Amino acid sequence: MQERPGPYRFHMVQRYAPFASKPGETRGRLYPEAESQTRSPYQRDRDRIIHSSAFRRLKHKTQVFVYHEGDYYRTRLTHSIEVAQIARSISRVFGLNEDLAEALSLAHDFGHTPFGHAGEDALDAAMAPFGGFDHNAQSLRVVTRLEERYAEFQGLNLTWETLEGLAKHNGPLCQPGGARSLPIGISDYVREHDLELHTYAGAEAQVAAIADDIAYNNHDIEDGVRAGLFTLDDMIGVPLVAEVLATVDLAYPTLDKGRRIHETVRRLINHMVEDIIHETARRLEQLDPQTATDIRMADRPMVAFSDYMAEQDRLLKSFLKIHMYRHYKVNRMASKARRVVRELFDLYHAEPNCLPTEWFAKIDGLDETGRARVVADFIAGMTDSYALLEHKRLFDVSTFTL
Repeated sequence: MQERPGPYRFHMVQRYAPFASKPGETRGRLYPEAESQTRSPYQRDRDRIIHSSAFRRLKHKTQVFVYHEGDYYRTRLTHSIEVAQIARSISRVFGLNEDLAEALSLAHDFGHTPFGHAGEDALDAAMAPFGGFDHNAQSLRVVTRLEERYAEFQGLNLTWETLEGLAKHNGPLCQPGGARSLPIGISDYVREHDLELHTYAGAEAQVAAIADDIAYNNHDIEDGVRAGLFTLDDMIGVPLVAEVLATVDLAYPTLDKGRRIHETVRRLINHMVEDIIHETARRLEQLDPQTATDIRMADRPMVAFSDYMAEQDRLLKSFLKIHMYRHYKVNRMASKARRVVRELFDLYHAEPNCLPTEWFAKIDGLDETGRARVVADFIAGMTDSYALLEHKRLFDVSTFTL
């Protein structure tokens, strides 16, 4: 191989806030690696996430399991991209590290099972005797153990800041000096790599978490209306939605249904983002953080909704729970999904030799709990379509395909 010229390190000039996660101050990786000459540590994290198998599988995992026809409904992949867009926008306002926020946004759903929350509920119930199943913990397990791409280590060997953000983007997981019962996947990993679970995550992880909330709720509005589960006019009991919808109808009284939905949703997203910016600026002014550690050691999240918007968010979630997540059409599909996941688990657990060869090899020498965890890892990584195909192969007696 021809020897390359001497090293040339490419530096991008970017102004970071004092409390941002600066590339030159990363706490590094569990397995030390030479730094890239052209990318920051967080850019490399993002790129590894995008090139992972788990990221590609998000394309065929549902966001809310609704039987439908058409290509307009969200998958985990489109949702993650939308979260990343919102997170980068908010991060840019505050001088945070956009690459880190994007990496966290793109990886936050890696641990989700097929069939959305219905699949997770079924897998958690099946794994109850073996430590349970938690999709946030599974996301950490995917990037630290289950991805098998690199010669020198298991997982993606992401930076401490990215792993910390995945583990505790919803807040501290234990008290200082002590620990509560932690989900498998997190408890296993922190034995060898301390992620300081008693503190809040950095600002970029907090941004990614609230961007997820914004994207999830607002895009479920759009998907729910398009699926015919409810109408925009059904939502007038949510004051923020009623206000935005009235403004849209006043400005565009003859707007067609599709554009009326989109115009309303995009304005809702904008209202929520602007609220976060104002509330976060207020909290930052009070705390006056000078380092990323100051954000972690604060007594509350720094990136948040105002009290008013938090209440609107709660009302919106309540509406969606009643009119979408508990709609009889969704309930029917969720019931099927739970049966598929539970039956797959029971069969693989009882007859592990039905697992694909590379997965069957993983259970060698493990006790029952270890074998169950391998089965859970296999099922959690399935796409919806693959889970249905496997179920048909294993349970349809009229089909004897390999």
